[in-house]
Amino acid sequence: MMAGTSSEKKAMEVCKGMNDLDKVVLREVNGSSAEVYLYGGHVTSWKNVHGEELLFLSSKATFNPPHPIRGGIAICFPQLAEHGPLKKLHGFARNSFWSIDEKPLLEAPENSKAFVDLILKPSENDLNIWPHRFEFRLRLTLKSGGESGHLILISQIGNLNTAGKSFDFTFGYHTYLPVSSDDIGSVRVEGPDTMHCFDKLQKGELNTEQYDAAIKIEGQVDKIYLNTPTKIAIIDHESNRTYVMNKGGLPDAVLWNPWDKKVKKISNLGDNEYQKMLCVGAAAVEKPITLKAGAKWKGWQELHIENSSYNSGELDPQGS
Repeated sequence: MMAGTSSEKKAMEVCKGMNDLDKVVLREVNGSSAEVYLYGGHVTSWKNVHGEELLFLSSKATFNPPHPIRGGIAICFPQLAEHGPLKKLHGFARNSFWSIDEKPLLEAPENSKAFVDLILKPSENDLNIWPHRFEFRLRLTLKSGGESGHLILISQIGNLNTAGKSFDFTFGYHTYLPVSSDDIGSVRVEGPDTMHCFDKLQKGELNTEQYDAAIKIEGQVDKIYLNTPTKIAIIDHESNRTYVMNKGGLPDAVLWNPWDKKVKKISNLGDNEYQKMLCVGAAAVEKPITLKAGAKWKGWQELHIENSSYNSGELDPQGS
């Protein structure tokens, strides 16, 4: 997307960020904003009309390639965690330099000029570890609506392999949300009553869990819930704030918090910051996505904020 008129420049601006890395700043007319770095295609900020930050970014986050940025929204491709053939956790998209897509395939969003299109193509090093030619297009849009606006990520991945060669991948938006009271135990994640999940703490085994009302975080959690609703609510009663996550093309959901012991082994996360954040993100893991040569796949995640009275009765486990 090119910035032409002065209003477009205000809505989408390319500038320098930490360590002189290029970033794009999006601004909605109501005053909400978002930032995405070209390094990693990584969303690092989303602020409401009052300038309050709505994503968690670690105080120890480094903007030092090739290390990933800790916090915000990370793009996990061509695999999420260990769910794929690569040794590299979460794939290589979050460690790659993206470009602004001058010829986006998606039509411009309605009622918003605050958007940007990024594109990633494999480097020679990428091809050495994952021998597939692809084109990854990412659109980040900030739409008006309430004090937070709506933060929308749309990913479109195309298989550019020749000779009819298909490929499989898993995917995830690793989304770090802040906890206002610095007490992760006060946060609830609402979804269906019964869920199947891969639990890394149980050697990745498939478990079935049942909840009367919501998931409460009471210790280390590293799970991928399968066939989740298209709407998930993360409720922070202390701030009277509920994050509502809508998703499409991504049937699964990640839930992660390192807790007090694991966090000490993570160099770019503060020792007490496990109390201040929770990762919840749309994903596709149980059934890897298969793309035939020339085919495209699209998946998306949208975030906005309601007051904390939002409840599980407004979630739709059937996917509407």
